[in-house]
Amino acid sequence: MSSTVNSSNDHDDNHVQDQESITFPLLRRERSPINSSSQVAIVGSYVCPIESLDYEIAENDFFKQDWRTRGKAYIFQYIFMKWSLCFLIGLIVGLIGFFNNLAVENIAGIKFVVTSNMMLASKYGFAFLVFSVSNLVLTLLAAIITAFIAPTATGSWYPRSQGLPERSGRACVNTPVTLRALYCFVKRMFYLCSSSNLGIYLGLICWYCSCLLNVQIVGSIFAVSSSLLIGKAGPMVHTGACVASLLGQGGSSKYGLTWKWLRFFKNDRDRRDLVTCGSAAGIAASFRAPVGGLLFALEEMASWWRSALLWRAFFTTAIVAILLRALIDVCLSGKCGLFGKGGLIMYDAYSANISYHLVDLPPVLILGIVGGILGSFYNFLLEKLLRVYNLINEKGVAYKIFLALSISIFTSCLLFGLPWLAKCLPCPSDTSEQCPTIGRSGNYKKFQCPPGHYNDLASLIFNTNDDAIKNLFSSGTDSEFQYSSIIIFFITCFFLSILSYGIVAPAGLFVPVIVTGASYGRFVGMLVGHHTSLNHGLYAVLGAASLLGGSMRMTVSLCVIILELTNNLLLLPLIMLVLLVSKTVADAFNGNIYDLIMKAKGFPYLETHAEPYMRQLTVADVVTGPLQFFHGIEKVGNVVHVLKTTRHNGFPVIDEHPISEKPVLYGLILRAHLLTLLKKKSFLSTPEPVGIEAFTQFSAVDFAKRGSGNFDNIEDIHLSLEEMELFLDLHPFTNASPYTVVETMSLAKALVLFREVALRHLLVIPKTSGRSPVVGILTRHDFMPEHILGLHPLLVRSRWKRLRVRFPQILRFF
Repeated sequence: MSSTVNSSNDHDDNHVQDQESITFPLLRRERSPINSSSQVAIVGSYVCPIESLDYEIAENDFFKQDWRTRGKAYIFQYIFMKWSLCFLIGLIVGLIGFFNNLAVENIAGIKFVVTSNMMLASKYGFAFLVFSVSNLVLTLLAAIITAFIAPTATGSWYPRSQGLPERSGRACVNTPVTLRALYCFVKRMFYLCSSSNLGIYLGLICWYCSCLLNVQIVGSIFAVSSSLLIGKAGPMVHTGACVASLLGQGGSSKYGLTWKWLRFFKNDRDRRDLVTCGSAAGIAASFRAPVGGLLFALEEMASWWRSALLWRAFFTTAIVAILLRALIDVCLSGKCGLFGKGGLIMYDAYSANISYHLVDLPPVLILGIVGGILGSFYNFLLEKLLRVYNLINEKGVAYKIFLALSISIFTSCLLFGLPWLAKCLPCPSDTSEQCPTIGRSGNYKKFQCPPGHYNDLASLIFNTNDDAIKNLFSSGTDSEFQYSSIIIFFITCFFLSILSYGIVAPAGLFVPVIVTGASYGRFVGMLVGHHTSLNHGLYAVLGAASLLGGSMRMTVSLCVIILELTNNLLLLPLIMLVLLVSKTVADAFNGNIYDLIMKAKGFPYLETHAEPYMRQLTVADVVTGPLQFFHGIEKVGNVVHVLKTTRHNGFPVIDEHPISEKPVLYGLILRAHLLTLLKKKSFLSTPEPVGIEAFTQFSAVDFAKRGSGNFDNIEDIHLSLEEMELFLDLHPFTNASPYTVVETMSLAKALVLFREVALRHLLVIPKTSGRSPVVGILTRHDFMPEHILGLHPLLVRSRWKRLRVRFPQILRFF
């Protein structure tokens, strides 16, 4: 009997709980602590002073009046300038990419030629001394100019450039980029162009003689030439983004570079499009892959895409491809020194007789699975190592340079010492290339071998990265390499690429991962042997694709880039299969390498998906007060006080009596616009609305978006006590149509709107009348998981958990 009563009571309690779950909110209505840092993104233990950009056009009365005065000539000039700047971006980035490769091939070529000549004379000690000292000097130069001129150039492009275009969900933020050397280069180039009939040609010559070159360009040249296992694709993309940003803002008045005819794009949205084109041009210039660069910008750089931007990005990469093709044809005639056999030349793995069957799929699938595991392990080790490097670099510049020099010495010892472990092989009789190779490039390096023999490990490791990839991808060389040499080369590349990344020098990960993956794929091809119809060079291509997919987790752009690199369209199905398998397997362990690096750097990027706990929250649960707002006609002293006591970049404007019968939201005004009004001192003696005369006191240039690092500060504006008592009419300069959401909207839905539209401010309005017309403002900080879970720690358990394999506890300790 008692059991029946108990079960009945339990049923009643459950029924009451079910009713409460419907009628009561998921979270108790408790006001959170004051959010006083809504403009500063807090990521973990990092306080990241990075601000979003204003991609939303401020459609105020002044903007509308200015737009009405524009005629057809202005519209034509606007469109013409967009295409002209895309042309200039493609031209400049293509030239930089070409001369980057030209310098690397010649500097590294001279180093290897001198070293090989000494080894031919049996002066092995002097050869090692020349090789190691030259690498040490090149690394020292790269480290010094990076550490002292532009520390932000350290590492790869992605954690910075990925946020430069428009990616609100990624890192669509205003990050500091040092452009001193680029300014000097461009200034000298245009000076020579204007003072000589040789024009652009002389402008490019000053690329060699300029005293302060772009740190990304020069640092990358020195670092790659020093035989460090790093790539130049990352710095090239960053350089392309910087060039586009520089042209988009019309130069820099800070460094004496301004062009009035370029000061046409006065908002972040247009400049974002140009930076997207610059990033695509950077990839196209790195690999001579125009379509791959376009798809890279589409897949990884831009979360909001439209057909007009697609056409302009395609036009930019086409300019790069045409320019590179023309310049390479000149170099093939022997006018570029040692350049011509590496660098931008395609790794021709084409085979007209290629065919594959179902029996070839199992090894390809295994290749993709193991590549995904290796890629995730690569990301894991690199993330841990970067944390160690960060502790060292925090101690000062001397420690940064010492770390770079230590890695250089260690790399030189390995590259020169490991080939001595490989035995010499007799030259094949059916080869079409010279054997042994004496000098810089070639498939058959002589190294220390007697005449008629070659060192297969030296052909890979004692070479530039581009030539090593070419040797691995080459067809008809199935019997060229030994098992032991490929294993040694793979292990060396795997760990050296991890150790080399993160030093104080511009570095990329693309080429090192390709080299490492190609050696792994070549080894799998050797294991399969005659049981497959694919040659070892094609397995190297698939291995590179598998490790790229496992580490970087890109699919479409990687597939096209590899196809353009190898000039082998017949491999398309297999490359697609390998990329899909490797990415799927690697996602089970950790995130892609660039997301891990951005998180370690503290960049406040928003994920593409909403966490499950965001469905349980409304926007009112994360916005807090006190809310800073202005009246439509505000006293100057109040405006100055709010600007000095807060760092907010947007303020609601509310109309009250006598302008409105009850409080009503008029719109949103930006901090930059308020500073402009204070600088112009367009004040009123009485709190009366101004008429059309407000438009005559300002021009569109006054409210134009400033260049990077060129902002007004409230501390620089000095006002008298009498001026503090005057008034400002904010109505003509307030965005009267800002994006708003109701306070009962779920945080997940608000995140989708915030990210997809690339907003900086999202106003929250009340659901019922009779209250303040604005509840609060949502910014990037309010959507960060660290902020939300800090306010509601009980939601940690409902955070999104991906299906991932957990590493052992001992690995977590490190």
